[in-house]
Amino acid sequence: MILGLYDLAQLQEAIASTPNQWRPLVFTNGCFDLLHVGHIRYLQAAKSLGRSLVVGLNSDRSTQTIKPNRPGMPQRPIIPEIQRAELLTALKPVDAVVIFAETTASQLVAALKPDIYVKGGDYSLETLPEATVVQAYGGQVKLIQIEIPTSTTGIINRILQNHEQY
Repeated sequence: MILGLYDLAQLQEAIASTPNQWRPLVFTNGCFDLLHVGHIRYLQAAKSLGRSLVVGLNSDRSTQTIKPNRPGMPQRPIIPEIQRAELLTALKPVDAVVIFAETTASQLVAALKPDIYVKGGDYSLETLPEATVVQAYGGQVKLIQIEIPTSTTGIINRILQNHEQY
């Protein structure tokens, strides 16, 4: 059992039973494969917007759909979902993690109704399917720009390039 890892029903019950500990609730989602400083800074900034931060974590299957195999690249995710969840729950800004199987977090957002939905500055309201869900119930959508744009794909590419040199 991983402290801070919930299924949707458990998380809904926790929020409903102690709303003062959770609200305003900030929610974000992603694959979070190969955690890096960009992820940490992003999660810190997201947490600063509310009392609690819930991270929706793409399951292995949904990550494979979002990040399909490309020639010369390893299959994603690199790290299995349960290990990614454990890493995220160990981070100070993260109050809860919930793993979801869909390719978007729209269903999770509709169920949890976070006060603030956060994504990185590389997204726009038009490219986020979750944005219309948040706006429908009166929540806020915030896009966070991170100082050092680092990507997992960029890290993997650097590893592969360095490996080819040896």
